[in-house]
Amino acid sequence: MSPQPMPEDPDREAKRRRADIVAFLVGAAAALAFFSFFPGLPHVIDWGAILASLAVGALTRWAWRSRLTKKRVGSR
Repeated sequence: MSPQPMPEDPDREAKRRRADIVAFLVGAAAALAFFSFFPGLPHVIDWGAILASLAVGALTRWAWRSRLTKKRVGSR
């Protein structure tokens, strides 16, 4: 039989969730700011820019979570 997975520390899980939320918001805000203020763009936020910002936020969250996982595994 396979070993039972160990339960995660609740404090660590809460910190990771907060870090996920912050990473998502930073990525989404950065992409939205790019579409809002970059010279040469029409300076109009449309649904495409909003969806792209959400996608960048999700990508940033995924990259941050991956980095934290690698860092945690490397410290063991």
